Amino acid sequence: MDKIVEDLKSGTLVPFLGMGIFKGVVAKDGSMLPYDSDSMVLALNNGRAMSPRLMYEYSRAAMSLEQRKGREFIVQMTNHIYSSKEYEVPPIYALLKEIQPPYMIDTNMDDSACKVYEDVSHFMITGVSRVMGGYDRFIIYLYDVSTKQYDIVEKEQLNADIPILFKPMGSTVPAMDFIVSDADFVDWLTEAMGGYALPPFLKKYKQDKSYLFLGVDFGRDTFRMVANEITLGLKDGIVVESKEELTKKEQSFIEKHNLQIIHQEINDFIEAM
Repeated sequence: MDKIVEDLKSGTLVPFLGMGIFKGVVAKDGSMLPYDSDSMVLALNNGRAMSPRLMYEYSRAAMSLEQRKGREFIVQMTNHIYSSKEYEVPPIYALLKEIQPPYMIDTNMDDSACKVYEDVSHFMITGVSRVMGGYDRFIIYLYDVSTKQYDIVEKEQLNADIPILFKPMGSTVPAMDFIVSDADFVDWLTEAMGGYALPPFLKKYKQDKSYLFLGVDFGRDTFRMVANEITLGLKDGIVVESKEELTKKEQSFIEKHNLQIIHQEINDFIEAM
């Protein structure tokens, strides 16, 4: 475990966080935070289940709701899920705040990851989709510690002198930009495959790094594709997974990307660190 912490501090091991890290997180009003596709669908649809086809992946459910109620409904519902409640951030964020890794990937859409770097200057890159005026599917912000504000900067300004927080699926702050419906993911992934979802500097900076995957569901096609695009050029990595039995697709992804599996509950793993 000491080696993992050292590698996180040095930046040779990059934390890659998924929705699973929210398992067991309860808001102060007693409601659960979404931690998998099913719970996210329920959150988006006011607690009501949808058809099995739509329940398979929340992006499908979000697309169905968007077609019926409009894009703004999905944006506001996604923001409401996280911004309307008070909750303690999952334990991994408290640990990472102590470590403050040079580069971190957070595919969750709330602002918990921002709190990791709230006392230091840092860049935050958020994903966007279906935008006009160019192919880039990202916005780069620079955080000002004195004002506690994020300001948009040009992609040429991105560098490794300060930490980089990458939130490819968007964030509630500083603007409500979310990759949440099928149309969002298709657009984002299409441009990712064309090289437009990551800033030029980050495409070089991320080469030959190792990744620590926590709470990422490799059983879902969309999330595997996102992880694959973001980590192209990786060296290897670690997956913390409590399931003993993996699907063929999960096993194939793990083997193809030279990942080591640690069979453990995420919070137990964090406590051990």
